[in-house]
Amino acid sequence: MVDDESSKSQRAVQSVEVGGRLLLALAGSSEPMLLKELAAQAGLPSSRAHPYLVSFGRLGFIRQDGESGRYALGPAALQLGLTALHQLEPMRAIGPTAERLACETGQAVAVAVWGNLGPTIVRMIDAQHPLHVAMRAGTVMSPFGTATGRAFVAVMTSTAILEALNGTALGFEGPTGKLKIGDIEPQIEEARRELDAHGCIRTAGKPIPGVNAFSAPVFDFEGRAALVLTLLGHEDQMPASWSSSMAEALQKAAKAASNELGYRA
Repeated sequence: MVDDESSKSQRAVQSVEVGGRLLLALAGSSEPMLLKELAAQAGLPSSRAHPYLVSFGRLGFIRQDGESGRYALGPAALQLGLTALHQLEPMRAIGPTAERLACETGQAVAVAVWGNLGPTIVRMIDAQHPLHVAMRAGTVMSPFGTATGRAFVAVMTSTAILEALNGTALGFEGPTGKLKIGDIEPQIEEARRELDAHGCIRTAGKPIPGVNAFSAPVFDFEGRAALVLTLLGHEDQMPASWSSSMAEALQKAAKAASNELGYRA
């Protein structure tokens, strides 16, 4: 016999789910849609979809253009989305994705943010096989000598990178001979080309001999690099090939994490 409380917790309102398909169809479109197009996308006949749209319009979840008749998301939907994004905490959102990546690959996973001193590890998930790397929460990575650092460099502004390297991000001026943009521009461009070409950044056997790494940025809803996700493993278990399953798994995880943070390319 099914427990009464369990039965209650699984009850659903079918009409809400049906109407939700229309909202999701609008959310997935970059352009306003005609009734026929929207209904087809939601798997509904137009005659059934229309009453839902009328109700959603009264609530402000959708709006209809008076001239073209096309439908788009309305101000109430925008407010819901913005509220959800502001309530989202990147580290909490990426946690399950990082854990799943480590479990599926058996390799170590590092999560990093860009701190005042540059790329900084905020979480480290150990590999299933022993891997001797000096990376723990709080470790500051080299911006140009590590996959993690170069993944940040590929998507950040030169000014932000210089502020970290010269110490100005900490509120004090660096040494007299501090770096200029021209000093780091070639390395930034190299990282950008690599990310554009392959969807991630890699290092093979450096800075740690025998250890390979793939890194990819995770973007937030404003298109900024909120985090960098890095997959590390011994060269025997993790080949450095761009076409390897490890590189593919890392890119898939970074994309999923970006989607969790509301990023749309």
